[in-house]
Amino acid sequence: MDNFLKYFYEDIGRVMKAFLDWIMAFFTMLNYMLNFPMRMEIIASHSDSFTTKDWIMLLVANVLLIVLVIALFVIIGKVLKKIFRFRVSAKKYDEVVKQVKKLQTDLIRANFEKDKLLAMKVNELGVNPSAENTAKLMESLYGEGAGEGTDAPAEENKPAASASGGYNPKRNTVDSPMVDPATSRFFRLTEVDNYYKSQYVKPEYENMTLEEFCERFRLFAASNLKLYYDIQTIRYFIASMGAARIIILQGISGTGKTSLPYAFGKFVQKDTTVVSVQPAWRERTELYGYFNEFTKMYTETDFLKAVYEGNYYRDPHIIILDEMNIARVEYYFAEMLSILEMPLQSEWKIDVVTATWDNDPCLINQGKIGISDNVWFVGTINNDDSTFAVADKVYDRAIPIDLDSRADAFECEWSPAVHISTDLINEMFDQAKKDYPISEEMMEKLEELNKYLIAVFRLAFGNRIMKQVRDYVPCFIACGGTEIEAVDFIVAKKVLRKFESLSLGFMKDDLTKFSAYLDKLFGKNTMTVCKEYIEILKKNN
Repeated sequence: MDNFLKYFYEDIGRVMKAFLDWIMAFFTMLNYMLNFPMRMEIIASHSDSFTTKDWIMLLVANVLLIVLVIALFVIIGKVLKKIFRFRVSAKKYDEVVKQVKKLQTDLIRANFEKDKLLAMKVNELGVNPSAENTAKLMESLYGEGAGEGTDAPAEENKPAASASGGYNPKRNTVDSPMVDPATSRFFRLTEVDNYYKSQYVKPEYENMTLEEFCERFRLFAASNLKLYYDIQTIRYFIASMGAARIIILQGISGTGKTSLPYAFGKFVQKDTTVVSVQPAWRERTELYGYFNEFTKMYTETDFLKAVYEGNYYRDPHIIILDEMNIARVEYYFAEMLSILEMPLQSEWKIDVVTATWDNDPCLINQGKIGISDNVWFVGTINNDDSTFAVADKVYDRAIPIDLDSRADAFECEWSPAVHISTDLINEMFDQAKKDYPISEEMMEKLEELNKYLIAVFRLAFGNRIMKQVRDYVPCFIACGGTEIEAVDFIVAKKVLRKFESLSLGFMKDDLTKFSAYLDKLFGKNTMTVCKEYIEILKKNN
């Protein structure tokens, strides 16, 4: 103990003494500066010999001293203010937060009561809740101009009700009054319900062929958005919608991977939903959200909202998974891949909660949300060192399209957007499969190609790929293309893509022979996409 005290005095003691000396020196300085009698005596003892210049210097020195002291006190004051500044207690802070939340809830409830009052007035007057009548009622209730931009649906435009379990008169349904979003654990989905109960009006859909649809889409993108695409790219994209629910757009940055589906949303007047994939995504909750047991609220995502809302309308809608391979697709998207493999569209359902509450959104049935057939998923992919390789299970269920270059700009007349029903699009796809089935001759050539690939490269067509070929080729022909162009594209993207998993460095001669075999089997200057892809494989290996 004595040794420690000796050390403490020699080391820590000296530090503390120096600190105390500094404090004492500060107070000594203040004492000297504020001891005006002493300072005046010092000045008087030297003043007899001062010249005018000396008196000026004396004045300047004292002014600087005063400024220095004032600046020192200001600095000390600011430091002390930051250290001991006024702080709101945790209790008062929580009270303020509760008041703000209460005001927000009151505002939402006031808007809800306004809508409910309007609905009651409509029922009392017995008028058709058309846009015109609704606007008049709004003006009578809330003043001139209140009804502008208000649309109300006719009864025949409402979708069918969905109930959970047996009949429950308290259960929120499409035909029941609007629900205050602040009282529901699904705030955003309840807002969707209220919109389609009170404002949505079904548009007048147009009739057209798939070929006309592709041409008008291309002209719309060029004239309205200054986005230019080759007609063949448009055909690839639209035909892919008839063969798969998932489309993958891949290529270098700036070639229009995101803008193509974005332009499609503008063209059909149903804006595309863009979901930016994050590197940390590893499970389904990143897409669908989750129920927070602490807050008793469901964390809703843009993806979930888009899928849910798709059940209310019949316009085609695209959900973009932007930079989808910045995380492992087979992790966070695995459940969706399995759901879309179900043979019946009625089985496409997402599990969101284990039990349904009475004020849950209308279209949640037994804790599940259905995936409508008017929704397609488009993933954009950059193949670089910052991304993950996409697993075969993802590629096998999707139609990949390479966008490696931008089309040249061209002049065209202004082309308007369209309103087209998904029912019409699906009917045109189904009719195309009846009118333009892949020919028996082409099927025989594909079978020969399959045997060649098995013998030389030990690769084969799977049943899923053959189904996609049968679906894709007729749709591409209906879009204005030819059978050989469709087969060339689908073989390159669905079959030859599997070559990337082989050790092609030792197979360049086999690839050269394979290119010649394609000319022999399908005819020269026909399978251009396949042969271009083979040349790329030869250069990269």
